[in-house]
Amino acid sequence: MPAMKSPEKELRFTRSHQAVLFWTLGLVLVLVGAGLGILSWWQLRNPPPWWLALVPLVLAGGSFALAWRLTRHAYLLLSPVGVEIFPFWKPVDHFQLLPWGTIAEAGFSPDDRWLTLTLAGYEDVKVILTLDPIKPAARPLLKTAVLGVMEKRTAASPPTSAG
Repeated sequence: MPAMKSPEKELRFTRSHQAVLFWTLGLVLVLVGAGLGILSWWQLRNPPPWWLALVPLVLAGGSFALAWRLTRHAYLLLSPVGVEIFPFWKPVDHFQLLPWGTIAEAGFSPDDRWLTLTLAGYEDVKVILTLDPIKPAARPLLKTAVLGVMEKRTAASPPTSAG
């Protein structure tokens, strides 16, 4: 893949809001593992086996790894070329690029939780993206950027002659 000439002009939106759940789950699993480890050495009549503490600790490691991935990797990328959408599974293999020229209309839901992109020439073909994985504080930036590009494209397009 060729390198972009000006990567500073792209906006990257990650799944960081979605990652909060997995950071919290990992912390809870570490605490459960520590609790089971302490109980296994405690002077109880029937303590749990010490290796049982490893199960939540391994699950915590998986949760932390997933949270790290969600925090670091892109969900949406706005570039001079267009909107790049990276799915959750195999994002490098299955990402979708919607060039700005193919997007006829962009709209947001009233609560800014959904982005709808209508493809040019196909008014009934829409790409609907949930914005829940993106931090609520970053959603206004996404809205401003997308609507700004669409407004600039509308202003730059020549008026069509009627008749």
